[in-house]
Amino acid sequence: MSLIQVDRFDLDILNELQRDGRTTNSVLGEKIHLSTSQVSRRIQRLEESKVINHYAAMLDPDIVGLSVMAFTSVTLERHGDARSDTFERAVADMPEVLECLSVTGEADYILRIVVPDLESFSAFLMSSLLRAPGVVNVKSNITLKRIKQTHVLPMGHLLQPTETTRKLVLSK
Repeated sequence: MSLIQVDRFDLDILNELQRDGRTTNSVLGEKIHLSTSQVSRRIQRLEESKVINHYAAMLDPDIVGLSVMAFTSVTLERHGDARSDTFERAVADMPEVLECLSVTGEADYILRIVVPDLESFSAFLMSSLLRAPGVVNVKSNITLKRIKQTHVLPMGHLLQPTETTRKLVLSK
């Protein structure tokens, strides 16, 4: 693991880019009181160290016709690396699954799934998810209303006074 030192300017850059990834270096510089070239060098360092690992456009699922979101718990028949790997590869090929998280508790995985409607959700469960290798149990919660959704990570803990909390631990 390598460590990267971050300071208040880096955190300001990260916070601004999380809110608007299309912000220009010039606008960023004005907001955080750095020159455009300093902002550019800092962003390049944050990208090279993988603190910033991707840029993307955020789409509104309702506007593009994906109005049903479900959180689905999946339990596998048996545990083990081979069984889990096979299931994970199958889920990775399912475009309806936006997130697949390995979890502790009653289930082995929690999936975040989006589909156009309940009929599509039922079809997805029957034809894809329930047929995935090793699946023995599936329980779903359908969202009724989105109260909060963000992709902005909280960064305040990096401002704590200890040296350890001022560094981001990165794996290569």
